[in-house]
Amino acid sequence: MLPRDIDPARVVDFAVRAEQRGFDELWVVEDLGFRGGIAQAAVVLAVTERIRVGIGILPAGARNAAFAAMELATLAQLFPGRVHAGIGHGMPDWMRSVGAWPDRPLRALEEHVTTVRTLLDGGAVDGGVRLDASSVPADPPPLLLGVRGPKSLALSGRIADGTVLAEPVTPEYAQAALGRIAASDHRLVAYNVGVVAEDASAAVAAVRPALAAIGEPDWAPHIAPLPFAAEFAALRARCADGAEFARAMPDAWVRQLALAGTAAEVRARIDELAAAGVHSSVFIPVGDPVAALSSLATVLE
Repeated sequence: MLPRDIDPARVVDFAVRAEQRGFDELWVVEDLGFRGGIAQAAVVLAVTERIRVGIGILPAGARNAAFAAMELATLAQLFPGRVHAGIGHGMPDWMRSVGAWPDRPLRALEEHVTTVRTLLDGGAVDGGVRLDASSVPADPPPLLLGVRGPKSLALSGRIADGTVLAEPVTPEYAQAALGRIAASDHRLVAYNVGVVAEDASAAVAAVRPALAAIGEPDWAPHIAPLPFAAEFAALRARCADGAEFARAMPDAWVRQLALAGTAAEVRARIDELAAAGVHSSVFIPVGDPVAALSSLATVLE
């Protein structure tokens, strides 16, 4: 993942190094107040040759579907086969703050995605709107939903090519999500905070601060399928804040909630995720992102 707060002067270096290190995909983030997903994707695609670029995620309420289709079609024509588009509700608080949270979020997301898909495929939508024939991509980008609720996951199974799961993603959570998605030939992308080091205990220690938020209510679906869910909730209730909670978690939990350890241990964990149905495991770097690429890439060796 290209960190949302990376120094802009380092974006190109990060993207080029990620490709050189052998990673298959690089995902950019569109979080309110940081940087736009389409703009970041265009830059990364322009400075690389092979790596696929995922956009995770474009909030449906923030863009008119026709203009979103135009942007995605442009990227798909300029960089065929290298763009994967994640679309979602967006964080409710963020979307409300800009007046873009719909009255019926599920219906709004479905209408947005189906409209974008129709336009990318060269079809027309209400009002006769369509992309000019010269702008219809020969290879439309896959559309993935970045969602977590049960109804939204079911929607993803019906209308999307795949689903992007926010961190943390365990095999148990991946399987639970796929059960809701209930679709065949459906691509699952999993985000996880990652630290790889020769000393496994050092990796676990380094990744802890990045897990401070996962005890909050929004992350409940990620934790519910785990055998230690009740103990997890009880520990969080005893802690004054997320930072204390992250420090107090047992090492065994941290190892399950992040990709942290030696290269062999992390590789084994990625294999477990793959066995559970994950097609793409996405590292969220900790610390200096460019430096992190070198250690994370040892998993590929």
